[in-house]
Amino acid sequence: MPANVIAVIATPTGSPDPSRRRYPWSRTPSVATGRPPAPAQPGGRAARPRRRWLAAVLVAAPLVLAACNQPAYWASRGATTQGQDTFKLWSAMVTLGIIIGGIVAVLILWSVVRYRRRSDEMPKQFHENVPIEILYTVLPVIIVGVLFFFTVLTENNVDATVASSATVTSSGTPVVDITVTAFQWGWRFDYPGLNVGVVGTTTQGPDNHGPQMVVPAGQTVQITLVSDDVIHGFYVRDFNFSRYAQPGVTNVFDLNVIHTGTYDGQCTQFCGLYHSEMLFSVRAVTPAGFEQWASSQVAAGHTLQGTGSSSSNTPPPQSNQTKSNAAPPASTKPKALA
Repeated sequence: MPANVIAVIATPTGSPDPSRRRYPWSRTPSVATGRPPAPAQPGGRAARPRRRWLAAVLVAAPLVLAACNQPAYWASRGATTQGQDTFKLWSAMVTLGIIIGGIVAVLILWSVVRYRRRSDEMPKQFHENVPIEILYTVLPVIIVGVLFFFTVLTENNVDATVASSATVTSSGTPVVDITVTAFQWGWRFDYPGLNVGVVGTTTQGPDNHGPQMVVPAGQTVQITLVSDDVIHGFYVRDFNFSRYAQPGVTNVFDLNVIHTGTYDGQCTQFCGLYHSEMLFSVRAVTPAGFEQWASSQVAAGHTLQGTGSSSSNTPPPQSNQTKSNAAPPASTKPKALA
């Protein structure tokens, strides 16, 4: 029997190619016609709604995100202007990381489902895709560059200080100078311009949470941070701020507390036996309340006293700063604090 007759019997005219039914994506020539199948026309009617939907998402997403508050991710939103700058950077970085991680996860799942094994046929092989390679090389560089830019900008805002001799800022608000001295195991807060000195050790002070630094809300407070002995850490969680107090090193920084309230702080650098009890608090009051507080401290004898030694300049016995329910044993306390 001639070969062409056998072909007609095997594959009747007009019947679909079995291989095409099994592998609809195959581009092998049809056995019946000998012609390659017509390629699929891109950009048909089905593709237009998808493009419109994608464009709508790209336009609406920034508007929706702009209308929402930045998620906190269990971090403090910042009780100071500097702390708020730090929080914005933290929230933006975590949000960007979640978005990128989500996109990568979706692409992985899509690849697993879309290109899962359907038969024993060898899939189409390719070794490069220049546009995709350029995309995944350039895009991470752009992301890192943007994050680096905003990190430097935030650090500059946090570290910016007014002149050490300034009494008012460029906007006319007063500047309160406070010298914070860390020592084993307590804190001293000196107000040179007000002749006020507050000192306390371990769990002394209001609510047994160490000595208290009082500041005016809405005004610039310039801190001069020093240490009398070893390295300590000045940290207030609600300020999103931490800075070392190091012997022989003077650190200067500004804080602008936004709202009134009490904020707990602690030493974050291991400094000896009672490190865990080296606590303090910051209380922000109104400017008028701050002036009244400073006057009451001077009247109570909590002054600088001109000694220059934080550990020997203790407040009067009846003050809040000397009341303690958990003072260290006398045999283990430094002589200066005994």
